[in-house]
Amino acid sequence: MIYSMTGYGRAEGTAGSRQVTVEIKSLNGKQFELNNRFTPLLKAYEADIRNDLMRILKRGTVDLTVTIKQDGAAKPMQVNTELARYYYNAMMAIADDLQLEFGARPDQIMTTLMRMPEVVAAESDSLPEAEWMAIRKLINEAAEQLMQHRAEEGKAIAQDLLMNITNIETLLKQVEQYEPARIDRIRQRINGSLQEWMEKERIDINRLEQELIFYIEKIDFSEEKQRLRTHCAYFTDLAAQGDDNGAGKKLGFVLQEVGREINTLGSKANDADIQKIVVNMKDGLEKAKEQVLNVL
Repeated sequence: MIYSMTGYGRAEGTAGSRQVTVEIKSLNGKQFELNNRFTPLLKAYEADIRNDLMRILKRGTVDLTVTIKQDGAAKPMQVNTELARYYYNAMMAIADDLQLEFGARPDQIMTTLMRMPEVVAAESDSLPEAEWMAIRKLINEAAEQLMQHRAEEGKAIAQDLLMNITNIETLLKQVEQYEPARIDRIRQRINGSLQEWMEKERIDINRLEQELIFYIEKIDFSEEKQRLRTHCAYFTDLAAQGDDNGAGKKLGFVLQEVGREINTLGSKANDADIQKIVVNMKDGLEKAKEQVLNVL
């Protein structure tokens, strides 16, 4: 089984008196990259969260959101009355100095005071170990759920990948029907060239044999066909046995080798019918490459 790199996971629960909601999304990524949005309460545990998610998710661009609410509020607040009193006294002193009517609108005074720096601030809080462990468990549950989602998407990706590789193998078999005609055309072209040159000048037979052997080896693509079959078979095995530990990178490497053999086959073909088949092979290869980018 292979896994997709895209997925979604969610978990809800409690940690003491706190209500906790965890959401995790993942997209394609060459390495593990974590973008987190959570309360400062969890800042001290950021390294632990990252290590847990990297262990479970392996690779991809991951967005983590942890929402913690207590008594119906996401961020309990407190009012610094001493600081508010200080601001009020300072405002009264300025009003007296400028001979302003300061107490005419007490609602405006209150609004102004509440907006002053640090008068209203998030309540300082700490996270007991037991509550942190409960939150950590929820984060891991969301990550495991995301992996289940990845597995479901991976099934569809595997089907498409194997279909494209099977198509390449089928096209490779079609090359065989054009090979006899290709050899005949090459033979006729060589014979025509030989007759033309033998009538004009004396030919060194030994040198001619060497040149013919070199040319025949140059246009022979039997080894490329065999390697292409081997790479396709290996790709199929990897896709069938794939796991959640970097199968996508291995599949990508195999596709590079498949592409190399297809390109060499096309350059050696010297035949219009075979070139058309090669173009179709490349089309299937590009589709497979796009799909592999989303394989974990």
